[in-house]
Amino acid sequence: MDKRELGGFLRARREALRPADAGLPARSGGRARRTPGLRREEVADLAGVSVSYYERLEQARAPRPSPQVIDAIGRALSLSGAERAHLSRLAGHAPSARPGPAEQVPPGVLTLLDRLGPVAAYVCDDRHDIVAWNGLAAALVTDFGALPPAERNVLRLAARLGGTVCSAPPEATGGFEAQAAAQSREALSRRPHDSALRRLVGESAERVPGFAAEWRRHDVRPRTTLRKRVDHAELGVLDLDSQTLAVPGSDLRVVMLSAEPGTPAHEKLTRLQLRLMAPEPASRP
Repeated sequence: MDKRELGGFLRARREALRPADAGLPARSGGRARRTPGLRREEVADLAGVSVSYYERLEQARAPRPSPQVIDAIGRALSLSGAERAHLSRLAGHAPSARPGPAEQVPPGVLTLLDRLGPVAAYVCDDRHDIVAWNGLAAALVTDFGALPPAERNVLRLAARLGGTVCSAPPEATGGFEAQAAAQSREALSRRPHDSALRRLVGESAERVPGFAAEWRRHDVRPRTTLRKRVDHAELGVLDLDSQTLAVPGSDLRVVMLSAEPGTPAHEKLTRLQLRLMAPEPASRP
């Protein structure tokens, strides 16, 4: 059980929940609420636990809650399925996975990367390490094969290349930093002993703008689609759709950068693909 993370997660979700979502009035005693979200006593009442016990949970001082209590608190806070699973892991009711050897990218995924047409794609693991990519991704973002293995990492590239890999159009919501923080927090709840991932989180909080603020939100909701703005040295600015697909039976995910046919960004991607000397097989270190 990770008491500190559990308390932080409960507090963040309580403060983010609107009273109306829990069937409570927006005003109390005729006066506007002074604090965001719900009060601790309101969550305790909705969950059917004592106020003092719930307060100790948020303060990381309570004993391990039972699965029934965790389920009741999850309902009281209107948590999503992903958030309930995360809460259960923090409370010690789900097995924690320890860091193991690097996963092998399935051959079918490597084949897929080569057949995507004008779509730049790469494969990441839970530590945001880039473990496979296609030629268009290397031409669009950076030559992954020329980097030391430790630098083939989405967060480290974001710190080094900045907007080249992680900025979002002004109208976009839910950006790269929010996605990366949520994925990292969810991964750490499954592998709390992963010191390499913990170091990466600390490093990213210092070097990736916006990451620290998103990390403090304790969000674990998956975002499968984002908008990205890539500033390519030769092609200029490309506004792209970034879609993430999970590889079944593994902790790997495929990230695909594409554009709607007929748009300037799609034309640039197609032009970049045609300029590649020859079709390159998906690479893997």
